[in-house]
Amino acid sequence: MVPGRGPKILLIDSNVYFAKRLGDALKREGFEVVTSTQAAYALTTIEYDAPSAILCATNMREMGALEIARLIHADPKNASLQIIALGDGSQRALMEAFQAGCDDYIDRQSPLALIASHVKSIIVSKAEGFQPTQMLAQSDTSLSGSLTHHDLTGVMQMLGQARQTGALHINAGKTDAVLFFDAGEITHAECGNLFGDEAVIHILKGCVQGGDGVYKFAYGTTSPQRTVLRSATDLMLDAMREYDEGSREMADKEAL
Repeated sequence: MVPGRGPKILLIDSNVYFAKRLGDALKREGFEVVTSTQAAYALTTIEYDAPSAILCATNMREMGALEIARLIHADPKNASLQIIALGDGSQRALMEAFQAGCDDYIDRQSPLALIASHVKSIIVSKAEGFQPTQMLAQSDTSLSGSLTHHDLTGVMQMLGQARQTGALHINAGKTDAVLFFDAGEITHAECGNLFGDEAVIHILKGCVQGGDGVYKFAYGTTSPQRTVLRSATDLMLDAMREYDEGSREMADKEAL
């Protein structure tokens, strides 16, 4: 990307100071940047001046990234327009962003240069095909990374959106598991004596808080059986709910 001639980013954020600094970082990555503090007004401009991607905060007072993603993708003309959410970095927020139809999610507390670099990777990935941006490629046949730096739900969401086929091996604490993907859908899961939907929920609950652990995705590896019957999003939400309920019960016991 050549500075001043790169793809256009529409940056929507109510924090003018933050938007100015992030806009400068994006320009250093070669983007043309248009900023706005008003999401509703910004959306009216895409009809005659469409950007390559919209980078929007999730905490806007009237309309944020989640609402924008639903509106944009409901229009067939804008279905391919990338929506990147800027949020607080929590796993629940990440799941909500992907559920709403956002193409990616970035923690706004990350260094600005890192955010800009990540946005560049996302756009390059869209143009050239699946090139993982939050995962560390080790070879042409597999990719791996640390769960300390890359949350499991984000990895699963990216594999799903990219419609990948293969086996995701996870080793974190007491969790030693494998998830099989077929064209982006989880078809089979194993973790100890657990299989299927129950195994997926158990794996996610075990990795909610990150920590030490690694994952490795082997492309093309398939499972002859199908044990996972529900969508990844439904299973993620159930896992988060069960985790929250367990945390509350533990807190109540400690308070007694």
